[in-house]
Amino acid sequence: MAQKSIVHLELPAHDRRAIAAFYKDIFGWHIGLNSAHDYLYFEAQNGIRGGFPRPDEPGQREGEPLIYLACEDIETTLAAIEARGGRCLIPKTEIRGVGWWATFLDPAGNRLGLFTSAPFEPGA
Repeated sequence: MAQKSIVHLELPAHDRRAIAAFYKDIFGWHIGLNSAHDYLYFEAQNGIRGGFPRPDEPGQREGEPLIYLACEDIETTLAAIEARGGRCLIPKTEIRGVGWWATFLDPAGNRLGLFTSAPFEPGA
């Protein structure tokens, strides 16, 4: 079985610009905006990437970071999670032009996400 790397971290906040400025000022993270999705994102010096979603967006809760694990087949992985005592919270969902995501609870009640990148299309 392939290892599932941590690929994305989300830090939900009502005031996304203020929390982005906090991390930029304190930790030197690069901050950007994906205007197509109104998504404020960061990149830390070690290459960890993530974003600052609004807590009212699907799957988000203010004060609860969400870690996403790389996944080649979300449906198969969710089935394995449920077979071992976890629970799917949000099934496979498309992010147009980016990839797919889902969230689940592990048997201890920790909320995590799965992410699969869309295939790279040159010139797209």
